[in-house]
Amino acid sequence: MGRFFAEQAFSHRPFEVAPATTQLLLVRHGATIRGPGEQAEPVAFDGSDPDLNELGRRQAEAVCRQLTRERPAAIFVTGLRRTEQTAAPLATRTGIAPRVVRDLREVELGAWDGAGLRTRLASEDPLALQVLRDERWDAIPGAEPLDGFADRVRRGIALVSESIDFEQTAVAFVHGGVIGEVCRQATASRGFAFIHAENGSITRLIVDADDHWTVRSFNETGHLGAAG
Repeated sequence: MGRFFAEQAFSHRPFEVAPATTQLLLVRHGATIRGPGEQAEPVAFDGSDPDLNELGRRQAEAVCRQLTRERPAAIFVTGLRRTEQTAAPLATRTGIAPRVVRDLREVELGAWDGAGLRTRLASEDPLALQVLRDERWDAIPGAEPLDGFADRVRRGIALVSESIDFEQTAVAFVHGGVIGEVCRQATASRGFAFIHAENGSITRLIVDADDHWTVRSFNETGHLGAAG
């Protein structure tokens, strides 16, 4: 009986980053402005590097409130405006200057970069539907090869985890495709099993000293509340 209760007590201890591991919090950037043809009012739009919209700015503030409690040791962005703008409230609150990791930029979709994939899925374009069935980004003309994307994402995660000490936490503001690829590699899952992280969501990754990855959580959105 005593052993049972001892094991039960141990299993309910709050999570702590274990020795010889680091915790990476992967935040998908906030919602962005839409391009011409996707909204009622025209706006200035750079399809490959859009700004946050009003909802995205509220999501960034909600992420900041949540992650301030995590006491991050470092903040990373990808150099694209949507990640920098989502990180800005947390950077201001903590006084931590974000560092750019270009290897964690979104998968390159060739001719469909920007809103191309989204608009083609909305119109049920046969090739766009094939991309989802095959679970391969490189089915898109000119898109980044699958192995190349996987390699650079792994380099990016290595750079982030090696930039902090063991038992510390870093926050990386990244993209939906990148989060999906990280989780695919960590779990050896299907290609698109984790591509649906929501804007402003948090995914928790544990990296150990042997570079083994463990997904602690995926797509946390409770902190968004009304902002999401």
